[in-house]
Amino acid sequence: MKPIDQFPEFVTRFTEAALPIEGARGWFVTGDGCQVAFIEFSDAAEVPEHSHEEQWELVVAGSVRLSVAGQVTEFGPGDNFFIPAGVPHSARVGAGYRAVIVFNEPSRYAAKRGG
Repeated sequence: MKPIDQFPEFVTRFTEAALPIEGARGWFVTGDGCQVAFIEFSDAAEVPEHSHEEQWELVVAGSVRLSVAGQVTEFGPGDNFFIPAGVPHSARVGAGYRAVIVFNEPSRYAAKRGG
């Protein structure tokens, strides 16, 4: 079996997320007290500093340079990281980045309208 270079079709039938970053797309499912998001970036992008509830992220493809409290760490396929609630962070996401993100926040992303 070969690795795939996109999320499977059943994932892209989940609710599409309204993402504020050009070139980013995502889909999510909401569970009991959490939201699981499947995010992809067609282009490199800067994610401005922000904070929210707890986040655990698994990198599926591409790379991200994550900045937390002035410390920058690069993560690639197979890596994962955890950001505690309320901790400000920002990122430089490479083109082709894909990740599965679990938020301890069932309303982290809203549904995209008209899409």
